Amino acid sequence: MLEDLDNRMQKSIGALKTELASIRTGRANAALLDHVRVSYYGSEVPMNQVGNLSVPEPRMLMITPWDKTQIAVIEKAIMKSDLGLTPTSDGEVVRIMLPELTEDRRRDLVKQVKAVGEKAKVSIRSIRRDANDSVKHQVKDDGLPEDESKRMQDRVQKVTDKFIAEIDQIIEHKEAEILTV
Repeated sequence: MLEDLDNRMQKSIGALKTELASIRTGRANAALLDHVRVSYYGSEVPMNQVGNLSVPEPRMLMITPWDKTQIAVIEKAIMKSDLGLTPTSDGEVVRIMLPELTEDRRRDLVKQVKAVGEKAKVSIRSIRRDANDSVKHQVKDDGLPEDESKRMQDRVQKVTDKFIAEIDQIIEHKEAEILTV
């Protein structure tokens, strides 16, 4: 049971990291474009499937499309996205310059990061509740002794505390990254 608990909580941490990667900081990161979908020969595909994404400079993203005829489509997809970025191209590659973040925008991003972190904590607590319910059912159905039930619930709480602390650390790191000018 504790192995399953650990695996489920680890998946929540993975989802948190993935979501945080798509939140823009002052530095360019190819993960910013993960949720941008491109209409590529009739089907919507992720940006990383239409070309090579790279970060040649700290504030620049570069997309080298595998099919040069799709440059206009890639630019259009970036413009339509909620990133608020303007791509430029030279016929070979698409470049995206990331503007400097204003202090207000940094504060908004920190609020967004905290909200994502809180969502992850809620997920961890939900997993804890499921595990505790499972232990209580074992007491009723399988005749698990009360003291063993209490020990198992204490172990579940220790695992939960470990993952909550990890979330706090990840959020703190991301906030520092955003606030660094």
